[in-house]
Amino acid sequence: MKLRHIALLGAVALTSACSILPKSEPSDVYRLPSAQSVSPSHGTPQRWSLRLTKPQASEALNSPQIAVIPQGDLISSYKASRWSDPAPVLLRNRLLDGFQRDGRVALLSTDDSNFQADLELGGSLQAFQTEYQGTAASVVVRLDALLVRGYDQRILASRRFEVRQPLSDVKVPAVVVGFGQASDQLTAQVVSWAVEQGQKVAPPPRP
Repeated sequence: MKLRHIALLGAVALTSACSILPKSEPSDVYRLPSAQSVSPSHGTPQRWSLRLTKPQASEALNSPQIAVIPQGDLISSYKASRWSDPAPVLLRNRLLDGFQRDGRVALLSTDDSNFQADLELGGSLQAFQTEYQGTAASVVVRLDALLVRGYDQRILASRRFEVRQPLSDVKVPAVVVGFGQASDQLTAQVVSWAVEQGQKVAPPPRP
């Protein structure tokens, strides 16, 4: 009888605990929209190899949450919506796609593999968010890019890239489209810069 009473109390306690645990809300999962069509470059093909690494980012950006700064220095995220991957992964993959579409650098890899490359492109992702100024909203993507030598990690070139894409609609699907447009613009700038710098600093091709 005593054991039965204890078991009954345990079941009641477990039921009570389950009832007070917060229920996880379902989230809409968004990928970064596919890149807009870009014509292959007619520039000189490059013989050096390039490895793209995920940019470093703060805890707020290095997550699947879709970040938004509604006012001042308050950083938040859109409710019940998230990215398919953390922002650094999304941007790295968009840059990889940009180099592939450009076509001048054919020997490409990412930090998901251990392949060695002549040059590496990485850096720090400073912004990947929606920002409000009054009632006006914009998607902001800011990358401090670094081009480094593969075998000794010496920094060869650096540059800050920033794109602000105004939003006419602040609903989440429209915001996601804005992130795609901003990422496309930034990717085009980074690819052009990296190829130009690579031509100057990449090691000579091996015989």
